[in-house]
Amino acid sequence: MQRLGTGIGWRPEIADAVEAMPGIDWVEVVAENVCPGHLPESLLRLRERGVTVVPHGVSLGLGGADRPDEARLTALAERAEALRAPLVTEHIAFVRAGGALTASPRLEAGHLLPVPRTRDALDVLCANVRIAQAALPVPLAVENIAALFSWPGEEMTEGQFLYELADRTGVRLLIDVANLHTNHVNRGEDPAKALAELPLEAIAYVHVAGGFERDGVWHDSHAHPVPGPVLDILTDLASRVSPPGVLLERDENFPEPDELRRELDAVARAVAEGAEQREADGNRAEPVSPAGTAAARAEDADTGADAPAAGGAGSGDAAVAGARQRLALEQTAVLSSLVAGTPVPEGFDRTRMAVQARALAAKRADVVAKVAPELPGILGDGYRPAFLAYAQSQPMTGGHRKDALDFAGRLLLAGRPEEPRARRELREWWLERSGPKPRSRRPTVRLARATRRVLLRR
Repeated sequence: MQRLGTGIGWRPEIADAVEAMPGIDWVEVVAENVCPGHLPESLLRLRERGVTVVPHGVSLGLGGADRPDEARLTALAERAEALRAPLVTEHIAFVRAGGALTASPRLEAGHLLPVPRTRDALDVLCANVRIAQAALPVPLAVENIAALFSWPGEEMTEGQFLYELADRTGVRLLIDVANLHTNHVNRGEDPAKALAELPLEAIAYVHVAGGFERDGVWHDSHAHPVPGPVLDILTDLASRVSPPGVLLERDENFPEPDELRRELDAVARAVAEGAEQREADGNRAEPVSPAGTAAARAEDADTGADAPAAGGAGSGDAAVAGARQRLALEQTAVLSSLVAGTPVPEGFDRTRMAVQARALAAKRADVVAKVAPELPGILGDGYRPAFLAYAQSQPMTGGHRKDALDFAGRLLLAGRPEEPRARRELREWWLERSGPKPRSRRPTVRLARATRRVLLRR
């Protein structure tokens, strides 16, 4: 397994600082934010200097009930090739639900949501990971995510779930120690127990990030300094195995370069402390190929209920199909309660689900403000409350750019904003981007047509 070394998440806002920062061996870039034919000059310069660039996907939804979307897989593969990446990474999460499996409208979460740690979910995840592995030109690693709520009736711990995933598919693991801390605070899960249960030889690299606690809930913000408990988990992990790479993530509230450097130094000290403990214990294990260990375990495993799902043929296909159907119904009910205001399914903590719903709406508002920065520019301080009110009754169904158009269209139909100049600017913005010839008769397109008719008469 390739040794990556010390890395940092590349973002346009800190591109110059990352280029100038000594000791950076590799960077990670959000895959959906780069275009293979038009890579940022900063990334090209880093790559030419020998800095490894790894694309990190956020939209595949490998933990969802549906098969991975072929177009998204193709796009991820293109980015891996354009960046000459040694591997690509994604998340163990679902990001959309509904659709054909449930005969219900397709819903988008706009962010990563946890999958239930059940046999059904594991069977579907393993099948989806295999599909992705077959479509990608380089190895795949998948990341444990942070969660604000728990699923009732879970059958495995996080460590057991990840162990079986790696064992059955040979997939590598991206372990986010900040997410282990989040799940410790929010779900009472012991990070040390999770690490003890992991297949350490399958670790591709490690994420470290900051967050904040509010009313007893930890939010994985990627916008705050890395706290001591997260560094302690990193030290624990490094005391068990030498991680091939460790990367600092920061997505918002970017500090000065010196502060980023100090955070990287703190991360390095935590890893070094863990290495000293490992050497003192006489444990100098190095990661080996997870595919090899999975095969070795498979030789020793008893034949049982997992065998059909792992085989990918015959009755296994039928078993996975049934698991997909059951998982689709569960995930659609959960997502609908979070973004469409339907009742919270039985067994879920209603308070935590409300926290998650607010977090999704806030994340949605943040991303729309980034993809359509003209909207907060036009609406000023009124942008955020207006968008959050819109999000309460209008689920996202087609991505953030479409969400921005739908939001603006509904504001205009309601005669808002009240200030004439702002309304005129919003009208011009919407008309320029909505397109004169909608290509389908979906409800949102009918809304667009109605809005255009109203606005063009004014």
